[in-house]
Amino acid sequence: MDFKDSILQFAKRVEQLCPQIQTEEATKNALIMPFIQLLGYDVFNPFEVSPEFVADIGIKKGEKVDYAILNDNKPILLIECKHYTQDLNPHNSQLFRYFHTTDAKFGLLTNGLEYRFYTDLVTPNKMDEKPFFEFKISEIKENEIAELKKFHKSYFNVDNITNTASELKYLNQIKQLLNQDFNEPSDEFVKYFTRKVYPSTITAKVLEQFKLITKKACGVYIADEINDRLKSALHVDSMNIDKQQPVIIQPSVAEEQEDKESKIVTTEEEVYAWMIIKAILAENIEPARVVLRDAQSYCAILLDDNNRKPICRLFFNNPKRLSIGFFKEDKSIVRYEIASVDELYKLKEHVIAAVKIDK
Repeated sequence: MDFKDSILQFAKRVEQLCPQIQTEEATKNALIMPFIQLLGYDVFNPFEVSPEFVADIGIKKGEKVDYAILNDNKPILLIECKHYTQDLNPHNSQLFRYFHTTDAKFGLLTNGLEYRFYTDLVTPNKMDEKPFFEFKISEIKENEIAELKKFHKSYFNVDNITNTASELKYLNQIKQLLNQDFNEPSDEFVKYFTRKVYPSTITAKVLEQFKLITKKACGVYIADEINDRLKSALHVDSMNIDKQQPVIIQPSVAEEQEDKESKIVTTEEEVYAWMIIKAILAENIEPARVVLRDAQSYCAILLDDNNRKPICRLFFNNPKRLSIGFFKEDKSIVRYEIASVDELYKLKEHVIAAVKIDK
């Protein structure tokens, strides 16, 4: 299992574990130590991971940070932990105090759900007030996994991370500002665009009017971008649709037995496929009508949550052998093998035809 898959699997497990975690120590054991292991470090090797690492502050002796990841017996990453329900905002000062007393170039503040990485971009040997990289494990994105991978033992390089930290910090801050202004445009944001399109003086009344217009314009722009990309994705390989030959796949005895014994688990791939099918059908029907109903041996995609209106079946139990099945008029199923979930776009015509038949 590669790093990305390991992180995504861990993210799913975190949500299941949280209700059972009552203390900060339990947070460390259930969430943070496994996370450190995913970064390639042996949490039971004191030469790699030092719990309760001593970081004396001036005349205050015996001050300890929860964990320090070591290299050549020197700390390279300090980790301060809190209970998963705690807000991290009041606690960065604690990590701030430890930072300048050690050789560590990076600090991590986490409650097992949120992860905030710090360094000293503003003043050398003085931890920045704002993190240069942060994410929520339950919502982690592919680009964030790529950044996190730089902290893996196999790839860790201080200069490499430092060189990208500044860009990453300001990139994230600008994204946050854009998100705020797209949802609730600030006066400065509105004035910037209003000056370019409105020929007269911008009064308070005009500004208020353009706040609504700007907010609506942002929404329309985002929707148009999504639609354009969706249309482009739907068009990918559409000319080769006729070349996609159906393959009748008979499940093996072992697969049938595994299906019977396994519990129903809706995977990320199944949900992703469901989203693609909803997107394909969006121009023809209301997406809310497309419903996922999982079973042990397959995942059904239905119209109006009605078994008599099947769109298709996803056979994703074996991640190395993905296929999608469509019903023929005699109710038999023809399966198409796909190399990845994205190849569902190649079967666009089959998806649409299934809905036309069952409307």
